[in-house]
Amino acid sequence: MKCFRKPGLTALAILFTVTGLGLAQTAMATPQYKFGIVPQSSGSKLAQLWTPILDYLREKSGLDLEFATTRNIPTFEKRLEENKYDFAYMNPYQYTEMHNKSGYNAFAKAKDKRLQGIIVVEKNSQYRDLKDLAGQELAFPANAFAATLVPIAYFKSLGISITPRYVASHDTVYRNVAKGRYPAGGGVMRTFNNTNKAVHDNLRILWTSGEYTSHAFAASPRVPADVVARLQQAMLNMDKDPQGQALLKSLRLKGIENGQDNDWNDVRKLNIEEN
Repeated sequence: MKCFRKPGLTALAILFTVTGLGLAQTAMATPQYKFGIVPQSSGSKLAQLWTPILDYLREKSGLDLEFATTRNIPTFEKRLEENKYDFAYMNPYQYTEMHNKSGYNAFAKAKDKRLQGIIVVEKNSQYRDLKDLAGQELAFPANAFAATLVPIAYFKSLGISITPRYVASHDTVYRNVAKGRYPAGGGVMRTFNNTNKAVHDNLRILWTSGEYTSHAFAASPRVPADVVARLQQAMLNMDKDPQGQALLKSLRLKGIENGQDNDWNDVRKLNIEEN
């Protein structure tokens, strides 16, 4: 007597094979793009801030965007240099460096926003001028642009000798200065305004730098141009609907506009050497 089980099993195997191929094709059709965020604050704080923004951009662009950051800026820069991120939000100096080293190319930046470095001191401290800090150890976020490289260069231009002490993030600077562990430290206006209220209210801005082109949204050279364009358009449209406006407000941004490499030539002209 003939057995009909074998054809049935073959048909079932074909069905599973076709289904598996279909799932594989679907997975291939929706690749995940890692979006690196410069760690100016703690990872948990950045995740809380940026996850809703990336969820919004995922919905508007149709791209699967994954939030990513590191515990400190040197590690973030190492991953940029190794081209670990598909998209990245990085400070101006990092962008000029990584454009050359890894081929990251800017496609957007904050609308009507310029970056300013600041030096903060404890609110009731005796310091009234930068020269009052001569000979002191000051806190700076490691490898930051406006919060670190710009003020240190300015101290040097004035002939004021200080000893930089590098910490993990802008928030770490603010907490240490507020608690009196350092007499002063570097930051930027955006992170200062976003820091814990109790810390913010116990600090005073002693000095503010000139203005520079702000952080870059940049893409790895491996990301197809049409994918970059989809994300760019979703970002440029954020200030056109209430949900997008609310998310921009959380970043203290009015909107996002088109960016191109030569927008950061003002940073290149500084010829700042990283410490």
